[in-house]
Amino acid sequence: MQTIIIAALITGIAGIIIGLFLGIAGEKLHVEVDEREVKIREALPGNNCGGCGYAGCDALAKAIALLEAPVNACPVGQAPVADKIAKIMGSDNMTTVKKTAFVCCVGDCDATKTTYNYVGPDSCKMMKTLPDGGPKSCTYGCLGGGECVKACAFDAIKVINGVAVVDKEKCTACGKCILACPRDIIELVPYDSHIRVACSSKDKGKDVKAACSLGCIGCTLCTKQCNENAITVENFLAHIDYDKCIQCGKCMEKCPAKIIRSI
Repeated sequence: MQTIIIAALITGIAGIIIGLFLGIAGEKLHVEVDEREVKIREALPGNNCGGCGYAGCDALAKAIALLEAPVNACPVGQAPVADKIAKIMGSDNMTTVKKTAFVCCVGDCDATKTTYNYVGPDSCKMMKTLPDGGPKSCTYGCLGGGECVKACAFDAIKVINGVAVVDKEKCTACGKCILACPRDIIELVPYDSHIRVACSSKDKGKDVKAACSLGCIGCTLCTKQCNENAITVENFLAHIDYDKCIQCGKCMEKCPAKIIRSI
């Protein structure tokens, strides 16, 4: 009986000591968590897509709470999420322009020529390493291998007749397709801006037409129509400044190659 009592006392004392130790350790090692960080994380959509430039939603929430990232840094949540986070941070939300990805190419299988038959994996990265940069005659356009399709977590991109096409209603502008494209022909454009230059070729007009019937020939007619100086031609390719463009459509009407179009 005495042995049982002693064992019980030892166990009880040991439990008390361990409890005190854990309590002290907890206080010493306690890490303060910013309440704003927790609330911001709850406001974020939780896709962990990395489109914001951070490892995931947890990392972004921490960066916003530390004022290392803006309240509108999440491309998936866009304005609604930015508004919630702005309230949490007690600041005014920066104007958020909704964006969508756009593939700057319409050189599908009907518009471009096939210089040789390719048999292998559906991979743009693989095709780009082949002679002439792939089987298509245009060395700047979409290869149609679907790298961007695989990268998109929102089923917003499909390869149609050899060219990737973005569904702007599904696109969250996370930017993963941009990183995946080995030709660098995908860009983020304002969702509400419908006039686009659907080409990426930097060749001279004659060479463009030899490779694709729908390429920009760099004629500069579009620049002469724009009163807002919103369109320029560099390296034989037209570019639109969406901050200046008023969507009047004059450049589109005068484009002889019909490569400036409403999408």
